[in-house]
Amino acid sequence: MDKSTQMNPPTGVNAAKAEKSWLKKLGPGLITGAADDDPSGIATYSQAGAQFGFNMLWTVLFTYPLMVGIQIVSARIGRVSGHGLATNIRRHYPAWLLYSVVGLLLIANTINIAADVSAMGEALKLIVGGPAQLYAIGFGIISLLLQVFIPYRRYVRILKWLTLALLAYVATAFAVHTPWLQVFAKAVFPQMSWKPEYVTTVVAVFGTTISPYLFFWQASQEVEEQLADPEARPLISAPEQAAANLRRIKIDTYMGMGFSNLVAFFIILTTAVTLNLHGITDIQTSAQAATALRPIAGDFAFLLFSAGIIGTGLLAIPVLAGSSAYAMAGAFQWKNSLERAPMEAQRFYAIIAVSTVIGIALGFTPMDPIKALYWSAVINGVISVPIMFVMMLMAVRPEIMGKFVISTPLKLLGWLATLMMALAVLAMFLTM
Repeated sequence: MDKSTQMNPPTGVNAAKAEKSWLKKLGPGLITGAADDDPSGIATYSQAGAQFGFNMLWTVLFTYPLMVGIQIVSARIGRVSGHGLATNIRRHYPAWLLYSVVGLLLIANTINIAADVSAMGEALKLIVGGPAQLYAIGFGIISLLLQVFIPYRRYVRILKWLTLALLAYVATAFAVHTPWLQVFAKAVFPQMSWKPEYVTTVVAVFGTTISPYLFFWQASQEVEEQLADPEARPLISAPEQAAANLRRIKIDTYMGMGFSNLVAFFIILTTAVTLNLHGITDIQTSAQAATALRPIAGDFAFLLFSAGIIGTGLLAIPVLAGSSAYAMAGAFQWKNSLERAPMEAQRFYAIIAVSTVIGIALGFTPMDPIKALYWSAVINGVISVPIMFVMMLMAVRPEIMGKFVISTPLKLLGWLATLMMALAVLAMFLTM
């Protein structure tokens, strides 16, 4: 293919074909949303449902538009500029901000990986018995090998299929008796409280749903999608490609975040209708939620819940490790892409490997996984606010976005999400 073909967008039949095949191009938004429901997220949603029942369902309805808004902003920054968030921060903002954000992101992601691989090991132990720690090592190594040795275009197909594992939580809700009229009534008109434990749980759900690693991942995956297509270029230099790509980003993100929040809704619902209604209100881990579910909802619901933990963990670990690697590579100008061979981007893949291995190793230390998750949530909450603030500033800068600066409605939605996260972090510190 010559340069003139690569530099020009498809026209005529090719354009029509591209328009018809947009469903095949969905991925960054869908995978990002699904990865949000990782095992540590499942633990948070399970605790919310067990402790407060249907009165916590409103949180995932409320966060959906906020999540959509900020993720569309991150995706547009990546697709328009042709660079991930860390690269754009390095180019346009002070070094201290870049290194602070990337350092805290690395710590939070590594702790999350540790919690997730441990939860996956415990889930497999619940299903088949055996050593949970050995299973955790196996899951971590499998995830690492897939990221390192399978090219992006093939690997992203695996991740798309893994999103189906989350349907286990939707199925679980239909495997038990659910008073749907009461569910819908409480989701719209919940009984709220200003008690510290209720506020803390709301903050935890917000922090689990809107996480910094999702911003870095989706922006970087838009860059990967562009690099994987020889005809695609950053929109700032190829405005004729904008209409189809911005529409795809919008649809992809709406669907991905909708899928994410739908699953979160059903996790809260399942634990509310089973554990909360039977007086079980103290759930600390996803595996503990699955165990408590078994005598109440039966073996089928237990197996679905446990299998979902494994599936979503396999989906989330690459996103956590990958977002760390993209952030580091952008900060230090390293070659980076999951499409590159390991020897072509050694430092990028080294971050993926080190994050995953340290995460596995933390499972063999005296570290309290509950405290680790708590501090991970604290770090995520704290760094999400400045990252969202900087993202919103970047999204309106013509030198970054060209003529594709975000619209007023998206601007208002993004700033509302940033304000809500700032208030959530403030509430978290007030209730600590």
